[in-house]
Amino acid sequence: MRLIPAIDLINGHCVRLTKGDYSTQKVYNENPLEVAKQLEAHGIQFLHLVDLDGAKNQHIVNSCALPIFATKTNLKIDFGGGLKSDEDLKIAFNSGANQITGGSIAVQNPAVFSRWLNDYGSDKIILGADVTNEKIAINGWQEESQESLIPFVNAYQKKGIEYVICTDISKDGMLQGPAFKLYETILSKVTGIKLIASGGISHIEELPKLAQMGCEGVIIGKAIYENRITLKQLEKYVG
Repeated sequence: MRLIPAIDLINGHCVRLTKGDYSTQKVYNENPLEVAKQLEAHGIQFLHLVDLDGAKNQHIVNSCALPIFATKTNLKIDFGGGLKSDEDLKIAFNSGANQITGGSIAVQNPAVFSRWLNDYGSDKIILGADVTNEKIAINGWQEESQESLIPFVNAYQKKGIEYVICTDISKDGMLQGPAFKLYETILSKVTGIKLIASGGISHIEELPKLAQMGCEGVIIGKAIYENRITLKQLEKYVG
């Protein structure tokens, strides 16, 4: 199972939110590149980079940060947050993203998102399926859509989606453990997808359980910044 630490950006700083609430923002490092280099030094190969300003404003805001991460590290970057247009997508890939995650766009403009999937391929486009009350959340998790999780993922799998990131928003930033039952349900009802678990990771012991369930990857954020999971532990897990 791939370990994918997260760096969330607001005003160019490395921050974390709780349950996606922007009023809870906590700055962990004013130099996110420093964080990325530390991750790489401990054997990490992947990075989930989120433009929270972009997610809130519905267009890329922190675009200048992406090429810095792409050129100053060898991390394979999945970029998300505010990707709403073809121009946003071009900026992301031209700036060094290996993959992009689309969530709100997949709900609000499925024709465009489906075209991205066809044009760039399923290895480049990740479906963001983040849920609150079993409904897909959009626009930086500030709104709840009418899309139900399983039918939403099923529909996109039929269109060719392979990678799906799912966050139970009620778990995000709480350090109380991931949504194991939710992931079991997804993997049992939508077979063949590469599911990336996100939200609530709090202890290193949770990682083997997610791997055993069949998760292809796991995104880890606050647990690293709060030193609940150390980089040394991740180094051993990667090894």
